[in-house]
Amino acid sequence: MSDSKNSTCDEQAFNQFFKSHAKLLRSYLYYKFGDLDQAEDIVQDSFIKLWNNCAKVPLDKAKSYVYTIATNLGISIARHQQVKFKHQNYITQRKSDVTNESPEFVMLEKEYMEKLKKAIADLPDRQREVFLLSRIDKKTYREIAELSNVSVKAIEKLMHKALLTLRKKIGNI
Repeated sequence: MSDSKNSTCDEQAFNQFFKSHAKLLRSYLYYKFGDLDQAEDIVQDSFIKLWNNCAKVPLDKAKSYVYTIATNLGISIARHQQVKFKHQNYITQRKSDVTNESPEFVMLEKEYMEKLKKAIADLPDRQREVFLLSRIDKKTYREIAELSNVSVKAIEKLMHKALLTLRKKIGNI
């Protein structure tokens, strides 16, 4: 394969590809499997595999390639370790060190956030993944569908189920 700028083997093209895709891939894996350190390791491993196979993977197929590799690695690790999504701080909490709200309000807000985090963590894997990609990463349903290799309709249904479950568990506090 030639060293053209469109080659996955071109170091500059590869570095640019890495910079533009690694962060989203890490978020995708974190939401899918619930472990940030693991997600970072999988991203690195996936891009190493891409580099090692750069002659076989054209640049226009590289995104699909790294997502497939990353998803398969994550599934293997999840099966092996029986990974369960833990209560992690994936929802950015507001700093309440200096606040004008009453202590009761701060306490209720904290209880609500804990209840919300637990409800999100308890969602089935696919619903949690779709919910977090949509609400935290601000991805469109079409973008999520492309990442997940399913239809937009499937993403809409998963999101609908996630929202119904969250409303039922959280209620109106």
